[in-house]
Amino acid sequence: MKPLTVIGLSLLFLAIESPAQIVDSLDERPLKIHHAEPLYMDLVRDIGARKGEREWNLGWGLEKNSRYSANSGFIEYEFAPLNRLGFEVEVPFTLYRSYLEEGQRETSAVPHNRIEGVKLATQYTFLVSDKHQLSMAAGYMHELVTHSFYTISQRHSLWKGHRMTPFLIIARKWGANIHSMLYTGPEFDLVNHGGPAEMYYQANLSMHYVLPHSGHFIGLEMNQETAKHFYSLVFRPQVKIKLADGLALGLVTGLPLHMNSGNSISFLTRLIYEPRHRTH
Repeated sequence: MKPLTVIGLSLLFLAIESPAQIVDSLDERPLKIHHAEPLYMDLVRDIGARKGEREWNLGWGLEKNSRYSANSGFIEYEFAPLNRLGFEVEVPFTLYRSYLEEGQRETSAVPHNRIEGVKLATQYTFLVSDKHQLSMAAGYMHELVTHSFYTISQRHSLWKGHRMTPFLIIARKWGANIHSMLYTGPEFDLVNHGGPAEMYYQANLSMHYVLPHSGHFIGLEMNQETAKHFYSLVFRPQVKIKLADGLALGLVTGLPLHMNSGNSISFLTRLIYEPRHRTH
């Protein structure tokens, strides 16, 4: 078992407490512990989400390697129709730019521009422990993967396959300002036109320090992915800046442990808008 998985799963032993519903005495809503949410592997909705919460995310990222650059973006909508239950819809896209000079021949090594697909996800918080300042949630993400614009125009085929990801989240608040979170689970990749599914395992561990009375934080994500003949670990230092009530900006840099694993240095910016919701 990889180190991040061992460290993260050890938090599970802190959850030896009855998962009975704890109620906020001010408004009779279920207790919610406010955990710092990572900016790269963000959640479907806050852990312990309350009915009526909503959030919009707009993102733009850049990644470069020796042959081309990839400009990626996404639009994402999160909402909680019930206490502790969240849903998400996300549409990511990627635009590629070759480094070949004018007159040089294009190679197949440069991918085609594409809308990556449609991601649909749900998440349920099944434990909130006030004593341990710990929350746990489980969820499922299903991605409908599309072909590139080029393939769609040439083959008149839209859907390429599916990706299915069940996941577990364990989050702990340490004192007033330090937060840790583990997001882990398998990913089943079915994009081979009837071939066998490929399985990956992800273990994403994050640590954040929230600046007191500000809404800003600084932190680090460690995104680990393993398969039968593949291993990747990317460190993602990040900051979140609160611009106004309900509006924040996140900045993330990706630093891969091995540059030859298909990863390269990357950058992501995320604009987060959370409309105010009514309480009952």
